[in-house]
Amino acid sequence: MTELAAAKAALKTQAVETPSWAYANSGTRFKVFAQQGVPRTPQEKLDDAAKVHEFTGVAPSVALHIPWDKVDDYTALAEHAEDRGVRLGTINSNTFQDDAYRLGSVCHPDAAVRRKAVDHLLECVDIMDATGSADLKLWFADGTNYPGQDDIRARQDRLAEALAEVYERLGEGQRMLLEYKLFEPAFYTTDVPDWGTAYAHCLKLGPRARVVVDTGHHAPGTNIEFIVATLLREERLGGFDFNSRFYADDDLMVGSADPFQLFRIMHEVVRGGGFTSGAAFMLDQCHNIEAKIPAIIRSVMNVQEATAKALLVDAEALAAAQRDGDVLGANAVLMDAYNTDVRLLLREVREEMGLDPDPIEAYRRSGWAERIVAERVGGEQAGWGA
Repeated sequence: MTELAAAKAALKTQAVETPSWAYANSGTRFKVFAQQGVPRTPQEKLDDAAKVHEFTGVAPSVALHIPWDKVDDYTALAEHAEDRGVRLGTINSNTFQDDAYRLGSVCHPDAAVRRKAVDHLLECVDIMDATGSADLKLWFADGTNYPGQDDIRARQDRLAEALAEVYERLGEGQRMLLEYKLFEPAFYTTDVPDWGTAYAHCLKLGPRARVVVDTGHHAPGTNIEFIVATLLREERLGGFDFNSRFYADDDLMVGSADPFQLFRIMHEVVRGGGFTSGAAFMLDQCHNIEAKIPAIIRSVMNVQEATAKALLVDAEALAAAQRDGDVLGANAVLMDAYNTDVRLLLREVREEMGLDPDPIEAYRRSGWAERIVAERVGGEQAGWGA
């Protein structure tokens, strides 16, 4: 198989999971801007996600967020997804939007609050059982705002105890994905602030506990591709939350701030066997001022473009230059791949998959945007408040 044919084959098998919350109203801590046609129910979110998959061909699953996507019958919700041509993916927990969690959730000094948080995580595993989801994703807003507020080491002990209980509850084929974040909303210490902390906890839990890399959760200048390479080497990369940031955790469209960084990350994924490691390629984005569905389609396309360029890196030439200590030559191999215009290649891939070569234009012609504005009148739009 030629290099080009191999790249096409890999691109056809790539799967990018879209987040249910990206279809809902969102914004900053100052204001959430409502849009017409926004889903009112989890079912309508799935309807929109199905359109993204229809036009991209590589977005077959949808991540849920509990309780934002809470329903009475999760089996029926899974059937609704299947009827629309998608499936339910990662279950995301929420231990940050309850008044009880003011001082933390699983790390809270009060055992009763910790119990409440762990029971919610166990509920999420129950939902996984009902939906057939394989991954439970955990992100904790836990931390402290002032020196001396709480015992830093004790909070790590509480975290470990909670994670162990939830890990023990996982069923066969289910995984725990632990996410980290540098700061916010806690401003002195964050209980899971970096990949090292997440990795240390996962290592103690067992092989089905893995680290999630949110590309917006790092200090400026952090070499994210080094983290990805290391976690792949240790077989502990659970997946990505793809987005872009300019200052902090902005949750902008992936590849919009630094497309070269996204390419470098995908190069390490290709180099480290990320396509066969079980790493999940998920979006974690909020579309505050742009139209939801086109933005998600564009995000999926951005991941595809970075992946295509990474697949075109001449691995033999790169290895030879590295062996020879040819610094400029090795860099040139990477830059040649990055500077390749892969849009025509991706158009060909889509046509070979029976898709329109231009997903954005195909969506615009479909009339779905006008339809949901006309039909989704009344009720309460989905969103996270403010």
